[in-house]
Formats: sequence, C-alpha cells, structure tokens
Amino acid sequence: MDSQKVLVLGTGKSGICAAKQILQLGGQVVLFDSNEKLDTVKVMKNFRKRERISLVVGELKPTDLVSVDLAVISPGIPLDKPFVKLIDGAKIPIWGEIELAYQSSKGKLAAVTGTNGKTTTVSLIGEIFKTTYDDTHICGNIGNPFTAEALETTDASATILEVSSFQLETIMDFHPHVSCITNITPDHLDRHKTMKNYVKVKESIALNQTEEDFIVLNYEDPELRKFGKRKTLKPQVIWFSSAHELKDGFYYKNFEIHHAHDGEDEALLDVRDTNLLGAHNYENIMCAIAVSMEMGVPMQKIISAVKKFKPVEHRIEFVRERNGVRYYNDSKGTNPDAAIKALLAMPGPVVLIGGGYDKEIPFDDWCKLFKGRVKYLVLIGQTRNIIAVCAKKYGFTNVMFAEDMDEAVKDCAAYADEGDYVLLSPACASWGMFPNYEERGRIFKECVKNL
Repeated sequence: MDSQKVLVLGTGKSGICAAKQILQLGGQVVLFDSNEKLDTVKVMKNFRKRERISLVVGELKPTDLVSVDLAVISPGIPLDKPFVKLIDGAKIPIWGEIELAYQSSKGKLAAVTGTNGKTTTVSLIGEIFKTTYDDTHICGNIGNPFTAEALETTDASATILEVSSFQLETIMDFHPHVSCITNITPDHLDRHKTMKNYVKVKESIALNQTEEDFIVLNYEDPELRKFGKRKTLKPQVIWFSSAHELKDGFYYKNFEIHHAHDGEDEALLDVRDTNLLGAHNYENIMCAIAVSMEMGVPMQKIISAVKKFKPVEHRIEFVRERNGVRYYNDSKGTNPDAAIKALLAMPGPVVLIGGGYDKEIPFDDWCKLFKGRVKYLVLIGQTRNIIAVCAKKYGFTNVMFAEDMDEAVKDCAAYADEGDYVLLSPACASWGMFPNYEERGRIFKECVKNL
C-alpha cells in the first residue's frame, strides 16, 4: 500500500475508516462520493490537513482515475453503478473494505454471515473470545468496520467478523480459519436480483478456505444442507440443528443444547439458564459454541460466557412492562424471516408494529402466522398497503395505519390488554422514515418510555 494511489468510493463510516487505513500504510487517497450536496467540510474534518487525501464529489471522470492503482468500494454501493463500471473498464482492481482490512490483519480470524442472527451470534462469540484471548476484536457489519481495527491486530489477536452479502461481493483473498452461515432466506433482492445470486454470494465466505479450516452450517436450512454436502466444499463442516438429533454436531432438544461427537452425546447447556429468548436464539448459541470451540476456547469457558450474555440492542430487546403489557424492540427484524422468528418467540398474544422500506420481498409467510397470534397489526412506512393486502389474503383484518412511530406506539398501548406483548418487528428496512434500524429502535423505545 506504501506510495500507492487508492480511490475510495463512499464517505460513510466504512469509507472513512478505509481511507484512514490506507493513509496509515503510506498510501495516497482519492475519496469519492456521488452526492453533489455532500458536506465536504464535515468529511475532511476526519483527516489531518497535511495528509495525502483529496475529495471528488458528484461525477467521477476518467481523469480522476489517472495513476490510480486500486479502488476500494464501501459495501453500501451497488456494483452496477456507472462509476463502478467506469473503474472496471479502466482495468483498476476493485476491493471491498473487508478485503482491504484482511490484507493488513494478523492473528486468528472467524467470520459469520447469514440472513438473520449474525449480530447476536457475532456479539456472543466476541464475549466468549474475551475469556481466552486478551486481544479480541469484534467488527465488520456489526457497526465497527474491520478497517478501523485491522492495523491494531497482532499474531496473538482473535477477530470475530460479521460479514454481509454486500461485503462478500468484493472479496479476493479473504480467508477465515472458521466461517459460519447462520441461514439463508430471501433478503436484499433489490440488489442481488435473484435468490440464486444471493445464495452464491453468501456461500463465497468459504471461497478461500482449505481442508484445515472449518465452516459451521445450519442443518435446517435447505440451501445450506445442499452446500455442506457439496464435494467441492473444502473446509470441514460442523452442523447445528434446532429440530433434528444429529449424530455429529450440535443440536437442541427439550431446552438442552447437545454436542454429539466421536460416538458420544453430551448435554452442554439448559437454555433456560441463558438470557436469550426463542428457538432462533438457540441456533445462534449453537453457532457461537461451534465457532468458539474451533477457535480454541475451552468448552467450560464457552458455556460460562453464554450464560452471562445479554441480548443485543434491537434484537427482541425487552423495553419495559406497563399495565401488564410487555414491550419488545426487534427493529433489527428487517426482513420477513427475522420478523417471523421474533413473532414466534413471543409467549402470548401480540400487538405488532410492521412496515417500512420495500426490499421487494414477499410477506406471505409472515402474514400467514397472524391469525391466532396477532391481535392487532399497526403498519407504518412505504410497505403498509402491501402488507395490509397480504394480511387480508390470509384472513387477517385487524389492521391500523399510523403516520409515525409515536402514533403507532400509542395505538398499541390503547389496544393491548394485560398479558399481551407489543412487538416492533417491521419485516422491512428502515429507510424512508429512519436513517437506519438503530434509530428506528431508539425512537420506538423513547415512545414506549414516554407512555
């Protein structure tokens, strides 16, 4: 990277961290953002005045590519953008920021991808790693870019990485010792176009793994079961299951997580001794145990850390109880499959808040569950009409529209009875009404606390 000229695409958190890493390594940066209204002064405040960095805003021209050795793209930028094609046409290599970070990182690396459950699983693995590794790094799509920490890693470090499909699109040499795919269900089809493309990108997490490496896979996922039995897959497969007793792997039965291996069956943990709720979280626990075990953490330390772990913010997060009604924030439920898992985790009748940005995913499987579980459905955002029509198709008509989160929460409070559960699990992205799912969740919690 020393003395190389690198074009960094995107000025969000990921792009800024990538630029800083390149500068630290002695490179020169051209920072680009297509937003003509970008606050350039604010962006440049991230860097010292004497650093070798320039900023291009609006249109990227061929002259901007003169002497550029490498382009680093932020995960939020689709690869079919005209300026990306311009770079590709100029025969300039395009890396993702995850690849950039990997090239500079040291120590042991584990990586988790999947449609749902990534953040909880990665957070749990991070807490487990801390019991054994003094230098643990928890980063990636979880909110702390890998580029922000890569140069701080040493040969004694252990890094656990949350990797999105957007990040996997642009890997080259990226090679975790242990990888994990939690599940694959429809998501981001507005970007990947087909499920076949989406599945292929997720599976690429194992692209550079060898026979000495490990991949942890969900036995209950049809796509992953096929993938795990593929002869071309090099890493050793570790299965986990929430519905089948496995002869080799981890499985859940009667509130217990078991480890079957070498002809033995060992009960490891009673899930009632944990702070996590729902079968999907028991899958997350099994993922975390399997990854941690192959990263060298003793089982006794793994189980102890699992029992102490608290749920991650915005993932079926308990907010408060008011008048006998319990309120849960699952703003991270940004697709129907995640929202289904949250709904099934609720032990009683639900007053549900849903809706948001349209990612072009069908809502049928979610709406089919409403009858007998959901008392009232309060809808917000761009998809509210689509969801209302879908719910009606399956015989559910207790639907209300709200203009904002405050109105939605007040409607829920008015219609919920003692013993009910109010759940924000939108099945949609937050864009359009909120900048991200975290802000949506924070506003929901504020509204609930203000009741």
